[in-house]
Amino acid sequence: MLWVWNISLLNHLPGCDPFQTSWASLHQVNRVYCEYGMVHVLSEKGSSKGKDYCILFNSQWAHLPHDLGKASLLQLQDQTASVLCSPSDVPHGGFNNQIPMVMRGNCTFYEKVRLAQINGARGLLIVSRERLVPPGGNRSQYEEIDIPVALLSYTDMLDIGKSFGSSVKGAMYAPNEPVLDYNMVIIFVMAVGTVAIGGYWAGSRDVKKRYMKHKRDDGAEKHDDETVDVTPIMICVFVVMCCSMLVLLYFFYDHLVYVIIGIFCLAASIGLYSCLSPFVRRFPLGKCRIPDNNLPYFHKRPQVRMLLLAVFCISVSVVWGIFRNEDQWAWVLQDALGIAFCLYMLKTIRLPTFKGCTLLLLVLFVYDVFFVFITPFLTKTGESIMVEVAAGPSDSATHEKLPMVLKVPRLNSSPLALCDRPFSLLGFGDILVPGLLVAYCHRFDIQVQSSRVYFVACTIAYGIGLLVTFVALALMQMGQPALLYLVPCTLLTSLVVALWRRELAMFWTGSGFAKDLPQPPVVIAPVNCPQLPKDSSVPASQQDTEQMTNPTLHVEELHGSASAEEELADTSTKTEQPEISVAHSEEPTAQNKDDLENKCLNAEQNQLE
Repeated sequence: MLWVWNISLLNHLPGCDPFQTSWASLHQVNRVYCEYGMVHVLSEKGSSKGKDYCILFNSQWAHLPHDLGKASLLQLQDQTASVLCSPSDVPHGGFNNQIPMVMRGNCTFYEKVRLAQINGARGLLIVSRERLVPPGGNRSQYEEIDIPVALLSYTDMLDIGKSFGSSVKGAMYAPNEPVLDYNMVIIFVMAVGTVAIGGYWAGSRDVKKRYMKHKRDDGAEKHDDETVDVTPIMICVFVVMCCSMLVLLYFFYDHLVYVIIGIFCLAASIGLYSCLSPFVRRFPLGKCRIPDNNLPYFHKRPQVRMLLLAVFCISVSVVWGIFRNEDQWAWVLQDALGIAFCLYMLKTIRLPTFKGCTLLLLVLFVYDVFFVFITPFLTKTGESIMVEVAAGPSDSATHEKLPMVLKVPRLNSSPLALCDRPFSLLGFGDILVPGLLVAYCHRFDIQVQSSRVYFVACTIAYGIGLLVTFVALALMQMGQPALLYLVPCTLLTSLVVALWRRELAMFWTGSGFAKDLPQPPVVIAPVNCPQLPKDSSVPASQQDTEQMTNPTLHVEELHGSASAEEELADTSTKTEQPEISVAHSEEPTAQNKDDLENKCLNAEQNQLE
């Protein structure tokens, strides 16, 4: 599932493809404007409230008012038994001040709307069983027609007849679209929160594991502590897999989408288990283990509480898999599972150097920009491969969507939000790729004891990059590759902090981690042992030899002679030396001499430890 991590942020409006418009304009062909509007339907009897339905229109035929109060409320005439391609399809008496609904097909949009206008219609709704496309024409046809024409889906037409009967009125209008939707706030909080929590958790856990490897309370859960260090070769293989799978999804979407959904359910279950297990282990209940058995996994005798947690996580994924197309609430489960999956990946995958972080982010930066901005020039339809796969092909027979995104429905009060329930999407790659850099910054912070300045700066930079993405989305009104803004913000910020702290070399190579950090100087001060009086019965040469066998221990690992003297002076000052006084008035016995030597050796050994 790694190959679909990197899906750009966009506002998904099915039917209107901004890349098709740009492609057409570049080749100087007739440009077809695509806009969404609404038809507000009421019963002529006035016994029920009105309802809004989505329509797709081309403002070059005629403009629609932006306010429902300024739209004309006219009778809708059901003529879906005909296609309105010849005068014989016009009913007796024409369409005097009415809006006829006719079926799509057999002739051009211009022929239909021309017949409707000649016969007194004030508008035209063309009912389509297929994908809604903007009704096109040429300049002379646009100048001739002065009534609005729009496409209405066949299912909406059936719902109108079922809800209001045959006598209905309708008003066509196109409300203004807000610059930014409120759902961007939710996406921002989820994305930045996931990056911050995942980066903090991954960094703290990695450092703790280095210094506390001996703590293994439960052998059955030992695999939870495993991490994968990403190498440059792995990065290259990963990018090739991303490109290959994205192209395969573009051409064989209906065959591969269910495979991706199944993989997501499995990975999301594992991620949710990994995120909840630390909290479940704090509960005092359910610590007992299942009996001995020979079943796979169960032979490790997991705790009952962990087994129940696994069942719960699998159940949540199964519920989402069954009800994934319920747009009203299934997106909440998808986002929860997606966040758990992202946290699990941030905890499991580790970039050991800033050099590796830079390579990964720059390669995926090029990958993201290429598949969003360059592929429209390579495809026959002028579509972006990235946006087409992320939003789901419009001609897909399954109508399934890839689950590898955080998605939030539009929350503004505009009726336009009802058009196919459009969502704002943010791909997992736009969270995970910068999140790996944030996790690296946090690990480096802990090792160099920098008060988390790298972690905080990189997290703030990620939030700023996401805000810049939102602004670009509002200004361009088209899907944006979020890594185009996130990669420069996070990489440059981390680089500037390292330069400011004069730690770039260490930060670049990752030499700030535990096994590579320069260890502090180790200075063991001399132990002053008392000079034992010479035994007259022992030769002087033998006494000198005994003294040489117990030399003063003095170990130091310093970088220069000057610093060595300073460290030695400081250590000698802070260390209290044991003093052993021996009375000179009496001769020590052999036992006393042995005791003194043992005390000296013990004091030296304590300082060495």
